[in-house]
Amino acid sequence: MAEGYCVKCKAKKEIVDGVEEVMKNGRKAIKGKCPDCGTVMFKILGGKAATPETPVSPPSSTPPTPPSTVS
Repeated sequence: MAEGYCVKCKAKKEIVDGVEEVMKNGRKAIKGKCPDCGTVMFKILGGKAATPETPVSPPSSTPPTPPSTVS
């Protein structure tokens, strides 16, 4: 698993029960616990998470009709 810094123990340790998450800004991170004190540890990973691309549909051959005005 990943190694992170525990701010309570003030040492680098292996992250226990680590789960990979995607933050709001799209970056990946690992969140888990310190093996000694149980404090939550968080390590930001490099790169952005892959986002699925939406398929682009080809434009229709008929032009759109303008809205009719009723007088």
